[in-house]
Amino acid sequence: MAAKNPLVRKENGHIDLLAAAGGVRGIAESILPGLVFLVAFTLTRNLSIALVGSVVMAAVFLILRLIQRTPLTQALAGIAGVALSAFLAMQTGKAENFYLIGFLTNAAYILAMVVSIAVRWPVLGLLFGYARNEGVRWRVQPERMRAYRVATWILVGVMAARLLVQLPLYLSEQVDALGAMRLIMGVPLYAFGLWIAWLVSRPVQDLQRAEDPQNL
Repeated sequence: MAAKNPLVRKENGHIDLLAAAGGVRGIAESILPGLVFLVAFTLTRNLSIALVGSVVMAAVFLILRLIQRTPLTQALAGIAGVALSAFLAMQTGKAENFYLIGFLTNAAYILAMVVSIAVRWPVLGLLFGYARNEGVRWRVQPERMRAYRVATWILVGVMAARLLVQLPLYLSEQVDALGAMRLIMGVPLYAFGLWIAWLVSRPVQDLQRAEDPQNL
């Protein structure tokens, strides 16, 4: 399980943020369909053209993975999300509804993480614990439990910030601004929040090692 976990440490002990975000391809698959939609709609104000462009971009990534015989999970999830978002926007005739699924998904993640904290199985404890070869031993150590609960709250804060900033833009139908904020507050903000959570939840021995003059 630890070997398959994308949250792995580099040789210097820091989290590999690029791998955590799915690598260069994963980032492109996450960003480009939305970017194509935003650019096409901004330039043409034609919802159909923007939606077709977005779906085609997602389909291109899926086809590339099929040709290269690489795992399809992320590409399938991506094209399913884009297709559903496009369907909602087309059915309602409102471009801002292209982003509605993202709001619902974001809210679901927030709920799941808050529940995980409440039941003392914080999500980032599970992810970071395996990346650090702690397994779930941290659950019987009060200070480690506390650290992973704080780390998970940090990611909750990141996702709550997305809703706080983007929902007013959605409700006021400011599609261009909403699309731009979705890109800015997408992978870059997620990676930053994950990095801060990683630092906050470092075990004591990692902190001592970092402060040891012999390691400088």
